[in-house]
Amino acid sequence: MSSFPHENPGEELLIDAEIDDAPQPAHIPSSPWLLLTGLILVALNLRPALSSLAPMLKMVRESTGLSGAAAGLLTTLPVLCLGLFAPLAPVLARRLGAERTVLLILLALAGGIVLRSLFPVFGLFAGSILAGASIGIIGVLLPGIVKRDFPAHAGVMTGVYTMALCLGAALAAGATVPLGKLMDDSWQLALAFWAVPAILAALVWLPQARTGHHAHRQVHRVSGLWRDPLAWQVTLYMGLQSSLAYIVFGWLPSILIDRGLTPTEAGLVLSGSVMVQLGSALAAPWLATRGRDQRPAVVIVMLLTLAGLLGMLYAPLSGIWGWAVVLGLGQGATFSIALALIVLRARDAHVAASLSGMAQGVGYTLAALGPFLVGVVHDLTDGWNAVGVIFVVVTLGAIAAGLGAGRNRLVRAHSEQI
Repeated sequence: MSSFPHENPGEELLIDAEIDDAPQPAHIPSSPWLLLTGLILVALNLRPALSSLAPMLKMVRESTGLSGAAAGLLTTLPVLCLGLFAPLAPVLARRLGAERTVLLILLALAGGIVLRSLFPVFGLFAGSILAGASIGIIGVLLPGIVKRDFPAHAGVMTGVYTMALCLGAALAAGATVPLGKLMDDSWQLALAFWAVPAILAALVWLPQARTGHHAHRQVHRVSGLWRDPLAWQVTLYMGLQSSLAYIVFGWLPSILIDRGLTPTEAGLVLSGSVMVQLGSALAAPWLATRGRDQRPAVVIVMLLTLAGLLGMLYAPLSGIWGWAVVLGLGQGATFSIALALIVLRARDAHVAASLSGMAQGVGYTLAALGPFLVGVVHDLTDGWNAVGVIFVVVTLGAIAAGLGAGRNRLVRAHSEQI
């Protein structure tokens, strides 16, 4: 689900290749189970490029001489690309079809993962940019394919998709350091390994690209969204909670290693915390829609996230696994509630798709500042204690945005076919 800017910033053209309210011939996948398997494998590959680097970051810095600020930039670039390249998704989908686009970008993702292992420093940054851009494009397209091909089970399938994202992140966070040890302590080979599942996913996805669906090619204009305060509140909530998530992906293992854990233990703590997200990611949207609005849920899950982050930073290491659970419960819920707010605040599927594009494009660009600031603060203070201030400020900002986004209202935007 996505959109791209039109000449008037208050209007958007939505290339609705995946979602359409108008009567259309039903699209029945030739092999639903093969499509389901492909979707899960593709989703599994949308986080390893991000979460595999963090447990190895200390080794990478020692090998390449990267400063804290440069390492912060390295963790920031892929997240920045999630937002900057998201608008390319509908353009590519319109020209190539969503299925073919996913296949080609999967191969680009594998190339980016390999590239960052081939050439020290240059390859790290160039490969991270390519990987982040690839993830941003695929991440926009997959929810639309889910809603199109599994319309009667879109909610369940979105849950499965979210679980696959979390599982991929957890596997990469926990397995990269042990893989490196098996490969003669080579961080290059350990990071490059994650190109293998991307290539496997591309092979399983290949039949979808050969029989791509091309029935939905309507162009819709969505007007008024970028001028609507509620849409900006949804976008800011998405961006600020994502900023905390990518700080965790990028820096948590380094924080824990400096506090006394081994790289393997730090990677496992991150992996365990992400695994906990599987449950809260599924439960939170359901619980959040039981009340009059989502404001209480936003406050609760953001405070859980902050408690987990501060526990990781300051609490005794003997209780680190408890804080990992608290952090996982909070962050899994904040992300899934952010996705739910996009749907709940939109009056139809076209506005929802356009709001999704706005929230991802602007939100992820904003989220990229978090990991970079952590690196800068660490460099300036030569420690991690001051990072707690960033956690508190970002959390309070997310709560403020979420209190606006969580109100039981609809964005003042409308769509029309042109």
